[in-house]
Amino acid sequence: MSSNDQNGSGNGPWGQGSAGGGQGPDLEDMLRRGQDQLRSVMPGGSFGARGFLIGGLVLLALWLASGIYRVEPDEQGVVMRFGKLVGTVPNGLHYHFPFPIESVLTPKVTRVNQVEVGVRTGLSAGAGRGNTSRDVPEESLMLTGDENIVDVDFNVFWRINNAADFLFNIENQEASVKAVAESSMREVVGNSEIESILSEGRLVTEIAVQELMQSTLDQYGSGIAITQVQLQKVDPPVEVIDSFRDVQAAKADLERFRNQAEAYANRKLPEARGSAARITEAAEGYRNSVIADARGETSRFNAIYDEYRLAPQVTRQRMFLETIERVYGGMDKIIIDQDEAGGSGVVPYLPLDLLTRTRNGDADASLGEQ
Repeated sequence: MSSNDQNGSGNGPWGQGSAGGGQGPDLEDMLRRGQDQLRSVMPGGSFGARGFLIGGLVLLALWLASGIYRVEPDEQGVVMRFGKLVGTVPNGLHYHFPFPIESVLTPKVTRVNQVEVGVRTGLSAGAGRGNTSRDVPEESLMLTGDENIVDVDFNVFWRINNAADFLFNIENQEASVKAVAESSMREVVGNSEIESILSEGRLVTEIAVQELMQSTLDQYGSGIAITQVQLQKVDPPVEVIDSFRDVQAAKADLERFRNQAEAYANRKLPEARGSAARITEAAEGYRNSVIADARGETSRFNAIYDEYRLAPQVTRQRMFLETIERVYGGMDKIIIDQDEAGGSGVVPYLPLDLLTRTRNGDADASLGEQ
């Protein structure tokens, strides 16, 4: 077949024109010139079977040496033979059959990667070149279980757990992690109430999302380990955030007043219980004393009655004298005897008790002077 037939044009097989019916370059002449140049660099100026052998051995040695490779400490080697996975190797110096028989991929398995969901951060273009963030509402707006809308921004930190699964089981690994993270967060938020997500339930939400993501990625055989899920911002939508904060402030006031009331009740109830116990104990003591006095009086009466039955006259006289002693014992007394003949009827009375009190008072005064 002519060169015109092969290329469908007037050009030769080497792209040279055939204008004027000229012939293309002579292939034998080109090979001859190449052999002459090779002889000029060979020992003895001749090129034969020995030269081809030496050149082949050099090329073979270089080709075999290209199979030496090193896996760094933060990497894991994945060996492929004709594009098929044959195994993984740890860090260190290794050898594989040179290309195109075998090749090695060395992804970094200890590096922690980060995926942002709901927000994008980057360096600003200004003079200060600080970090700027841009909200992505199509990712961050989610519906809670009590039918409220919440704006959630969070970060997911992950690393490669199995290099072979990571390279061959999923495609576009970072996008897959992001899609699983957003789906898991929407599921957890959809099963929660907004109060829990905004306050004490943040840690519970992070743990639930991490576990759900890990379970989903394990089902995919992704070879990815989720190390942490970190909530950055959990707020109501911007349009209603002021009203929502007012509601939250009112609920905080309600909780504070409730705590104050419970503290007051906790302080007053023990005092009331103590007072009630004290009054109860005093009543119990009074009852016991009255009962004891009544029993004592009963015993005394029974004893007197037994004596009265034995000697009624003597007992009556004794009771009379004891009664007179008890009645007149604490008052000034004047004794008048109407039966006294020829007299005024006043009987001299010697107050022995006054003498006893006077003597005791004098003794106390002398002790005080000393």
